Amino acid sequence: MIKTFFISIVFIMASFSSSPAQEVLLTLDEATALALRDNRDILLKTEDVQKAKLRIAEAKAALFPNLTFTGSWTNTMGYYNKDLAQASTQTTLKQYLYRGGKTLNSIQYNEYAAAIAAAILDKTKLEIIQSVKKAFYTLILAQHYADLNQGILANTQEHLDYLQARFQSGQASESEIFNIKSSLSSIKQAYGVSLSQVDSAQELLNNLLYLDKEARVKPAGDFNYEPKDVAYDEAFLKAMRQRPEIRQYELQEKSAQKYIEIAKADNRPSIYASWDYYSRSHSIGSTGNTRNWNDHNIIGVTFSWPIFDGWAAKAKVEQAVVDLKEAVLTREKTIRDIGLELKNSYFSLQNAINKIKAAEQDVQVYKNNLSEIRKKYQDGIVSSLDLQDAMLKYNISFFNKTQAGFDYLIARVNFDKATGG
Repeated sequence: MIKTFFISIVFIMASFSSSPAQEVLLTLDEATALALRDNRDILLKTEDVQKAKLRIAEAKAALFPNLTFTGSWTNTMGYYNKDLAQASTQTTLKQYLYRGGKTLNSIQYNEYAAAIAAAILDKTKLEIIQSVKKAFYTLILAQHYADLNQGILANTQEHLDYLQARFQSGQASESEIFNIKSSLSSIKQAYGVSLSQVDSAQELLNNLLYLDKEARVKPAGDFNYEPKDVAYDEAFLKAMRQRPEIRQYELQEKSAQKYIEIAKADNRPSIYASWDYYSRSHSIGSTGNTRNWNDHNIIGVTFSWPIFDGWAAKAKVEQAVVDLKEAVLTREKTIRDIGLELKNSYFSLQNAINKIKAAEQDVQVYKNNLSEIRKKYQDGIVSSLDLQDAMLKYNISFFNKTQAGFDYLIARVNFDKATGG
């Protein structure tokens, strides 16, 4: 199933590359998959995660000994009665035994940083998914709105033609013609605006999916929803468990605590063991020059304790303490902000459900009215224009229901994002 889905994604991308202006049918799931794969914000955050993991490896390098080799070659030109070359080498093996806890705390600090980067990536994915769904639904609604305005425009034009025919026979006044022409002009403008809204929604979706500007995405299907009441308390607990921001700032607190220990290590002693091997060529003799090699080893343990650094370490620790306080305050603020976001999305969801119920009742009223008008038209009681008016009223009521469905889906998208997806 998964393999088939991704094969379809590859086929869609191939069709884009072969014909940039071609319309391509996309489901919401396919659009979301394209965004998660190609959106540059997500790719950038993914690279941040990779970079953070490499910093862990960098910090762990301090656990291993450090081996250094140094070699030099010199030539004494003109100092003796002939030129002599001299070479020397030094090999140093150094292993820290104690650094005031800086090594282990640095490793843990970078592990927290990698987890924070992963949480930020999850947050970015949630935001992109939310934006893609909104753009996808907006494009569908914009197309419905443009179709509705096209129908209104056609209906108004027929009314104008009818009035002009009546005006020719003296049954309509010139003011009626003027009024309907004014309405027709406004409707043409509204229709043009609705087409611009379709283009705007298309551009936004293309940008989120990182598609070519000339590509035309055709959303597959329509608004599919089943309004359901939700429990706020359960949603809040879910948000506290799943929102990446909560995890992010909890990790930032732990990271700040580790950074305090790293800063304190600058004022603690350090101990390291070392082994040095020296080797060099040596020139001896007063009348002649002879050469041989001298080498020796040095093994030692070095203890170092910074006694006074101008209170630099103290200031560094105090800065780290401030960072910890900021992390705590940010986490508390984030919890309150998430609670407010969740409550607003919850109220919007409830209002959208009520709008759907009211819109469905209106659709039923205009549907019954259309059935009666159609029956009268078949009996020759009303004109075809009356039938078209009834159909237009039904279409408007149906669009209002579609609008209510759109509001519900957007509210649901916001609610799902507020709970952490």
